[in-house]
Amino acid sequence: MPTTNSENFEPVALDGLVGDFESVLKAIGEDLTREGLAKTPERAAKAMMFLTQGYEQDAEAILRSAMFREDYSEMVLVKDIELYSLCEHHMLPFFGKAHVAYIPNGYIVGLSKIPRVIDVYARRLQVQERLTDQILRCLQDTLNPLGAAVVIEARHMCMMMRGVQKQNSVTTTSAFTGEFQRVETRNEFLNLIGSNLL
Repeated sequence: MPTTNSENFEPVALDGLVGDFESVLKAIGEDLTREGLAKTPERAAKAMMFLTQGYEQDAEAILRSAMFREDYSEMVLVKDIELYSLCEHHMLPFFGKAHVAYIPNGYIVGLSKIPRVIDVYARRLQVQERLTDQILRCLQDTLNPLGAAVVIEARHMCMMMRGVQKQNSVTTTSAFTGEFQRVETRNEFLNLIGSNLL
């Protein structure tokens, strides 16, 4: 089944998912001949492949592609990075923002690579706790900084749409290595992510 846009999905996998979504729609009592559903199985299959493309991507390779020698040794912080992922328990979205910092140890990385690393891990079936740790470990293992820090704040549709149905709850997770395990450095990081400097 050919794609009609720039998304290049593996045809066999796409066809299989299209069939699976047709089965789901039938199982919930929908009429696949209805005009509004005519292309829904294909659209849903492409959406699922896009939302889980992180399985095919290498976050460490992304960082290594833009590492530069630099003597700078103070905190580098990229904050308010939007993220979207799927909860592995219900396959419902969770979304929010990530704040990522590191203290260089001879190397810096192109700033656009940090959001790309987040996307690699977010575009998998996830739990927020693991996502936080994976981002941190990728930075630490690849850049070997003096320390790294990740905080994620997210809303989970599995809590908002079903289950306890709490609309205003926010889940915050954090992980720290190296210098960020020191109270002073961690507090500087937390103060910066809470400030509006622009």
